Amino acid sequence: MLDRFKREISYLRISVTDRCNLRCTYCMPEEGIELMNHGDLLSLEELAEVVKVGVEKFGIKKIRLTGGEPLVRRGIVNLVNLLNEIPGIEEINMTTNGIFLEKYAQELKDAGLTRVNISLDTLSTEKYKAITRGGDIEEVKKGIAAAKIAGLSPIKINAVKSKNPDLEDLNRLKEYCETEGLKLRFINQMTLNSGEFSQVEGGSSGNCKTCNRLRLMANGDIKPCLFDDHTYNVKEYGIEKAYWMALESKPEKGTGTDKHNFYSIGG
Repeated sequence: MLDRFKREISYLRISVTDRCNLRCTYCMPEEGIELMNHGDLLSLEELAEVVKVGVEKFGIKKIRLTGGEPLVRRGIVNLVNLLNEIPGIEEINMTTNGIFLEKYAQELKDAGLTRVNISLDTLSTEKYKAITRGGDIEEVKKGIAAAKIAGLSPIKINAVKSKNPDLEDLNRLKEYCETEGLKLRFINQMTLNSGEFSQVEGGSSGNCKTCNRLRLMANGDIKPCLFDDHTYNVKEYGIEKAYWMALESKPEKGTGTDKHNFYSIGG
C-alpha cells in the first residue's frame, strides 16, 4: 500500500484506550483529561475487524498496541489473541509503562505478542515518582524481568529526553540497559500543536521520508499522521473508505495538531 509520496504503508499503531494508570507530566495535564465515552470505543472484535481489513486489503503487516496504557484495557490479552489469528500479520508489539507487565507478560506472549517497548525516563525512584505523578519504579523493574522471562524480546526502553537533560541520570539509565540487555531509545520531548519533533535516538521513528504507519484510535478514527488534524472514522465512513481517505491525506511531513493529544494517540 503506497501513499501519494510512494511510501509503503505497512504498520498500524492502535491506541486501544485513552485511559492510563499514570499521569506523566509531559503527557497529561495535572487536572486530568476528558476521557472518551465507553460507548464510543470500538469493541475488541471491532478492532480486530479493522485490522483484518487493513491486512487483507491494504498490506498491513505490523501492529503496535498503545494507549493511554494498553494494559488497562479490559480483555487486552484476548485482543492480542484475536489479532494473532489474522493471517498476514508478522508482528504484534506493545508500548507500555510496564506497571502491570509482571501480571500479563506470560499471558501476552502465549496469546501472540512479539515484544514490548517500556517507557522509563529515569532510574531515580523519586524522579520517576515525580514525572509519573505517583508511579512506583520497582513495579516497572518487575515488569521488565517478567518480559525477559516470557521471551518478549528484544525489549526496548523508551526514555523521553527533556531539553535540558540530567546527563548523569541518562548515563545511569544507559548502564542499566546495557547490564540488563535492553535496547535504549531516547525520544526528544515533542510538541503536537507546533509539530515539533525529531528522529528517535537509537531508532528510525520520526523520519517523515520513511514513515510507514497509520494510527487507529480507540473510537475508530484512523489518523494518517501524528502531527496532523485529519481523522476518518470507520463507523462513519466504513472501514475500507476510512483507510483510503487516511492514505490519500497522509502528508509528506506533519505540521502540528490542536485536536489530539499523546494520551489518546499513543505517540
